[in-house]
Amino acid sequence: MDDKTPAHDLADAAIGDPTAYLPEKSDWVADQLRAIDAAGDTRAASIQDRSVVVITMRGARSGMLRRVPLMRVEHDGAYLAVASKGGAPENPAWFHNIVKNPDVLVQDGTSQQPLRARMLEEGEERDAWWNRAVEAFPSYADYQTKTDRLIPVFVLEKPAAG
Repeated sequence: MDDKTPAHDLADAAIGDPTAYLPEKSDWVADQLRAIDAAGDTRAASIQDRSVVVITMRGARSGMLRRVPLMRVEHDGAYLAVASKGGAPENPAWFHNIVKNPDVLVQDGTSQQPLRARMLEEGEERDAWWNRAVEAFPSYADYQTKTDRLIPVFVLEKPAAG
């Protein structure tokens, strides 16, 4: 990486400006994002009375910014993005965005921070994060029983210095 390459692709994204993003196709997600934007705070929305964070990512095909509210699973300043899609047989659309463009912004409450996604493979680290996810949102355990795929999880953490 040379001095001209940003350390994080989304560090200067227009957060807080809903016109900077591709519009959300799902009405209920669009309603959540409108409520969060109006309040400037992710606590303005929830899923099954549980806290959410908003993940801003770059689209895999379009290169445009996309946002998605996901369950708040946090541990020691890192977050988890669970690609459950309610236990559907396929991954959610945003899964492909994070795989291709792992730099994301996470809004938790009123604060935002640039983080980098790393998919967790089977093993102790994934198991520990999966347990945190189920504790934060017990429906994840049910979702896993509905699908043959191992639900992908991404830890969102500070990019390595360099």
